[in-house]
Amino acid sequence: MTKLKFTAYLLFLILSCLLAEDAFSQKQNSAGKPFIKTEKIGQVEGQDVFQYTLQNKTGMQVQLITYGAAITNILTPDKFGEISSVAFGFDSLSDYAGSQNQLLGSTVGRVANRISNKKFIIDGKEYNLTSDIHGGAKGFDKRIWNAKEIFHKNEVAVEMKYLSKDGEEGFPGNLLVTITFTLTNSNDLLIDYKANTDKATPIVLTNHSYFNLSGGKDKKALNTELIVYADKYLEYGDGSLITGKILNVKDTPFDFTSSKTIGKDIEKVQQYTNGYDVTFSLRNQSGKLALAAKAYEPLSGRELEVYTTEPGVVFYSGNWLSEKVKGRNGVPYTKNGAFCLETQHYPNSINTPAFPNTILRPGKTFTSKTIYKFLVRKE
Repeated sequence: MTKLKFTAYLLFLILSCLLAEDAFSQKQNSAGKPFIKTEKIGQVEGQDVFQYTLQNKTGMQVQLITYGAAITNILTPDKFGEISSVAFGFDSLSDYAGSQNQLLGSTVGRVANRISNKKFIIDGKEYNLTSDIHGGAKGFDKRIWNAKEIFHKNEVAVEMKYLSKDGEEGFPGNLLVTITFTLTNSNDLLIDYKANTDKATPIVLTNHSYFNLSGGKDKKALNTELIVYADKYLEYGDGSLITGKILNVKDTPFDFTSSKTIGKDIEKVQQYTNGYDVTFSLRNQSGKLALAAKAYEPLSGRELEVYTTEPGVVFYSGNWLSEKVKGRNGVPYTKNGAFCLETQHYPNSINTPAFPNTILRPGKTFTSKTIYKFLVRKE
């Protein structure tokens, strides 16, 4: 062997070893300890916005951004072991900050859902709001949150904080909100809410993630099978505003007490809400964590269990999604392409004395917990 050939051969061996070591390192990383990756993705109104990618030891990922304390992506395995996205999201920060964002993955507050006539009274004083829905014209979904990483032995988390100042969107009190998003090695996404105020104020917080458990194999979610652990639902009138009456689901299209597809009875509610947009009064009213709903997608074998301490869950069937809204990779969304299971107190509770209390007072701490548990059926 000539000296030149020997040198070339030696370089080849060195390069092969380096490539093999890199491949081994990547394999170890994907199946190794949980980690968090942080990156700046742009600015909104002159403020930096960051993205956090959480990954557990099984390879499941959750992505969050500090704009709107939003869940932008959830990647989980299907029954074939293929990992793909089960949550709707956008490619760019400008889409999240745009007018067509449909609240994808956002934290909604100070009061999620509706407040009749944009006003309420606490302790004899009337407060007027900028909007009757989702916390005002510029609710929590349009605010930039402060965040920090949290590492535990078997899980990773991101804590986000936002101070909603007295008078913001018409609400009273300086309200400090802390939300901790935790990804466990059991493929659970935990959302823990906490808040304190210096004036009495209503508070109803939720997350507005849109789920399609097929991972893109089905453009609609109508074949997803759903169970909701509720025997009653809240009657609604014009504009889906709650009337204050709680009705039995039996013999109505809202009966999900046993498993049925989202699409089975959806046509029966078109005349009212163009699809499902209904608040269920859950069987569990104890304030303790309990199973609220379960969804199963046959194509992928994925199953989603939703646990909450809240008394209600809003089931929304993506009625206003359309091709005008382009999601990840520029792919247009379709009506009923995903569903939401928003755990929360009842809409318009502040104006409905019979509903569970939503007023937080100074010296008290608001707490709430929701778990999205991702499973796979392999049969």
